[in-house]
Amino acid sequence: MSKNTFSRRQFITLGLGVMGGTALFGLAGCSDGPSATSGAAATAAAADASATGIDKDAFNKLVASIEPAADDVIAANPWAAAIKSAGTFRLGATRTSAIFSQLDEQDNKVYGFDAGLYLGLIRYILGDETKYEYTQLTSDTRESVLQNDTVDAVFASYTITDKRKQVISFAGPYMSTQYAVLVLADNADINSVDDLAGKKVAVQSGSTGPEVVGQYAPEAEIQEFSKDDECRAALEQGRVDAYVVDNTLQMGNVVKNPGKYRIAGDAFGPEEYLGIGVKLGNTDAVDFINAFLKKFEDDGNWEKLYKIAVADRCGIDTIPEPPAIGA
Repeated sequence: MSKNTFSRRQFITLGLGVMGGTALFGLAGCSDGPSATSGAAATAAAADASATGIDKDAFNKLVASIEPAADDVIAANPWAAAIKSAGTFRLGATRTSAIFSQLDEQDNKVYGFDAGLYLGLIRYILGDETKYEYTQLTSDTRESVLQNDTVDAVFASYTITDKRKQVISFAGPYMSTQYAVLVLADNADINSVDDLAGKKVAVQSGSTGPEVVGQYAPEAEIQEFSKDDECRAALEQGRVDAYVVDNTLQMGNVVKNPGKYRIAGDAFGPEEYLGIGVKLGNTDAVDFINAFLKKFEDDGNWEKLYKIAVADRCGIDTIPEPPAIGA
């Protein structure tokens, strides 16, 4: 496994107790790197995250440090030039993921890894990260808003797949992930994906979840919901026994709701890459966003953002390297 991957062997223990073993989960980088954070430290980190959340000052400072692109750089790219001319970025995203993009109702700002990327890109193009029009997405609507030209780009922890490439184009990738099983904290029956046989399992419709569960837990009873909060509501109400989605979102759910959930066992399934969706065939958008991502990484901002949005909140000591852009 490459060092871009959130390795199975570097999960952090969340200290929520599993019958017959310890629930492990994490976002660490290379499998041959330093060891993961201890269970006690990770438990404390999760508690701290629930109390303090993201370091807003550090996040805002990072976004504010993005230097706007030169006029000739914008003018040379028709996609960016059109956004600059319009004076606003039409953003498709979500605001319900503690790790990726979470709306803070106290200051009405968004924080998280995806949020840092799209605010940085907006600032890079328009010189002001607040100049955007927001469209709320679900996993079912991400393609349609691009096909209908409702948004300029989609930032939504969006997994790159061959099927999706038939209807939209992707910039990136900017992160890699696998899948994880979420259960209630007092569930002692499910401790890995192997325990899902005969169980009711929530997945997000329009995501790769149904396919992955069908492959790795073929005897599970799959129930589809449109959003993350609907899946978790079904879990809390006892309508399903487990919820399967990518491990980065599950980490956010555990951090955001200490004591309510636990991750059942290791991550599983194929390594997947997260990208930024744009309209099919829009090579100008892909090229511009990829150039921005490359600069973002070269300037050290990817590492800084990962530390602020993920590592500091989840007790992760090792910052992974980002996946190769265009891979």
